[in-house]
Amino acid sequence: MGKVVLVTGAARQLGGRFVRRVQRDPEVERVIAVDAVTPPHRLGSAEFVRMDIRRSAIARVLAEHAVDTVVHLAVTGGGTGPGSTRSAVKETNVIGTMQLLGACQKSPTVRRIVVKSSTGVYGGTPRDPAVFTETTEPRSLPPGGFAKDAAEVEGYVRGFARRRPDVAVCVLRFANILGPRADSALAEYFSIPVLPTVLGYDPRLQFVHEDDVLDVLRLAAREPRPGTLNSGTFNIAGDGVLLLSQCARRLGRPTVPFLLPAVTWVGSALRAVGVTDFSPEQIRLLTHGRVVETSQMRQVLGFEPRYTTAGTFADFARSRGRGLLPPERVGRAVERVAGMLDVDVDAAEGAKR
Repeated sequence: MGKVVLVTGAARQLGGRFVRRVQRDPEVERVIAVDAVTPPHRLGSAEFVRMDIRRSAIARVLAEHAVDTVVHLAVTGGGTGPGSTRSAVKETNVIGTMQLLGACQKSPTVRRIVVKSSTGVYGGTPRDPAVFTETTEPRSLPPGGFAKDAAEVEGYVRGFARRRPDVAVCVLRFANILGPRADSALAEYFSIPVLPTVLGYDPRLQFVHEDDVLDVLRLAAREPRPGTLNSGTFNIAGDGVLLLSQCARRLGRPTVPFLLPAVTWVGSALRAVGVTDFSPEQIRLLTHGRVVETSQMRQVLGFEPRYTTAGTFADFARSRGRGLLPPERVGRAVERVAGMLDVDVDAAEGAKR
């Protein structure tokens, strides 16, 4: 008998792609795709069950299909339907995870759980370390948004792991996911013709390619290879970092720096007109940045991403087309302004002396 894999969040782009991808695994016999709304995309030979995981009926689905592997992708920053308010998304993330884990705890067949999380659980403050490891405690817990949801979800997952030590539990903390099909808040931000930024800050950013996300999810759902272990918590990101200013140049999009209070106002205005989800959590990322260590991903999980951070962003940029200005022109303009600022600073220092 092959594996019976249940995938939550199947109506989202990433969930649908994983459902189709995991069906090609020779170890997998059946795939059960679950979501509260009907997916707009094909799911291959998977059996789709329309169900809200906030309901206790998810236990019946596990039992009826004798599910042994659960891949929980329904922890997201936004919903898939027109009525997906922030409160509804939070309920799905947190209450839905609680219901799913409760059902898994009672299931005699479940042997492996993979949970999609985010490096956002580390928060974002000016006092953060240069690089986060999986054991780094955040200086302050995320105050709200998707990052707070992910932190709460991870707490429930740790509790489940203590109660069911016989179940292999793998938590994957993904850096910002980008790629040609990416539908994340950061992808929306980078699609704005002119990018609002925080005056005086040029944050370091890390990305993971959506194709690498599918590959590592598939790896985590399998039995571990010799010398590897696919249970525990792992940071997942491409090698290297990019500054926000470098991203803007490569997109050919000019930036407009605002003081931090003004950026918050601009974010509210953009959300109001539906341009992008420029949330306070997003503003913290674009102020302080975030970089994580990925040695455990390679040494313990045994995963090597195909794309670096720069390669991921390049693939994303190609899919968005040229910006308002050629990248080389944006680069020259930024360098010219930086030179002018250096001259002004030197003149001010000379006047003081």
